[in-house]
Amino acid sequence: MSSQFIKKSGGTGRRRRRGGAGKMSELNVTPMVDVMLVLLIIFMVAAPMLTVGVQVELPRTSAGALPVEQEEPLAITLMADGSVMIMNSEVDPNRLIPQLRAIAAERRDNKVFLRAEGSIPYERVVQIMGALNTGGFNDIGLVTDRGGPLFDDGSN
Repeated sequence: MSSQFIKKSGGTGRRRRRGGAGKMSELNVTPMVDVMLVLLIIFMVAAPMLTVGVQVELPRTSAGALPVEQEEPLAITLMADGSVMIMNSEVDPNRLIPQLRAIAAERRDNKVFLRAEGSIPYERVVQIMGALNTGGFNDIGLVTDRGGPLFDDGSN
């Protein structure tokens, strides 16, 4: 036999070894899924804390929600005991207008959300709306909960 036809089993052949140093053609998504699940849990825990922290029993209406703005809207809350809150800070009602003017001077938007307990007399709510207007906020949104009466007999 001639030496040309003898097959050598040495390391000169171009064979790929399985599981060796070859390139992987698959993407391992398990670490990415783990990170996304952790982020989801963080957002689920943090989202309820982003709302204004004062507990108020809002009246119920059938009105829809207002569109979301770029600047965090100012929230004024009227509590059942007569106290007034700007965001999370209690304010003396006699000092409300000067504080509103100072806040309005620092803000670009004149939108304010008024939250009031359902048991507060209408007269008090209107008085606070007048103070808001005098303080420089003329775009007032009344905050309510959904699920109130529709006042519609369905005969459209």
